[in-house]
Amino acid sequence: MPWLQIKIKTNPENSEPYEDLLLSAGCAAVTFEDSEDQPIFEPDLGTTPLWSNTTITGLFSAELKLEETLRYIKFGHAQLFPDMPEPSIKAEILEDKDWEREWMESYHPMQFGERLWVCPSWRDVPDPSAVNLMLDPGLAFGTGTHPTTALCLQWLDQQELSDQFIIDYGCGSGILGIAGLLLGAEKAIGVDIDIQALQATKENLKRNNLPDDILHVYLPENAPDQPADLLIANILSGPLIELAPTLAALVKSNGKICLSGLLAAQEEGIREVYSKWFELDEVSEHEGWIRITGVKRS
Repeated sequence: MPWLQIKIKTNPENSEPYEDLLLSAGCAAVTFEDSEDQPIFEPDLGTTPLWSNTTITGLFSAELKLEETLRYIKFGHAQLFPDMPEPSIKAEILEDKDWEREWMESYHPMQFGERLWVCPSWRDVPDPSAVNLMLDPGLAFGTGTHPTTALCLQWLDQQELSDQFIIDYGCGSGILGIAGLLLGAEKAIGVDIDIQALQATKENLKRNNLPDDILHVYLPENAPDQPADLLIANILSGPLIELAPTLAALVKSNGKICLSGLLAAQEEGIREVYSKWFELDEVSEHEGWIRITGVKRS
């Protein structure tokens, strides 16, 4: 079934009244978008900030009469904001698609480094002789398409991982921990605050025909404190700084750490904190995102 999409450009202060207006007009769903490519990174906990120029989109059944719906919205605007001119309103028909299938068809195998490929579980592998990680991210973060994940996968491909114990902190889909295992690590732990991420990691472990006992997953409060030979944390700068003592304690002397989820402008703050425990390497950058690696001092 096709849908009618109505978009209203506004500001954060008026977003909630417009949301209520769209819902009262019969809207099935409301979304908020940035009108001017203004990123918001790492909002404060418990907040849902909006952009200074926000587009509110209401999704309606195409059976609704467009002219009547637009009249209702304009009348509601006049009641809510009598001293304000009408906002920019755009209406269009959204063709009916199987959006999950659309995404699946656009997600292709990707190579990272010399050995490693990440392949959607529903596609054939391009190189059967390579290290092929079969992945279905489900509802968890981590497909390899984001620059921070790509940076971590490229680094893992360069490491000698035989007999290593690794920790994937903020494991998401499990992509990094499972990649480490396929590249030769002996065992791994995945840690995440999201139950869905832990489930996705376990499912992707099975998808790659790896034994259940080679990778265990935990919520942070339940994770063991055994130090690893190598720890990867692809999260955000705020949590990385807050968790620095915890993450440092989870790395053996002379063990390695890989930190990502970072913007180039955040390098100095991360270096200042982690240099207390680690000899840090030069950063690697990709599309404005960076990876910081290092070795823990004895």
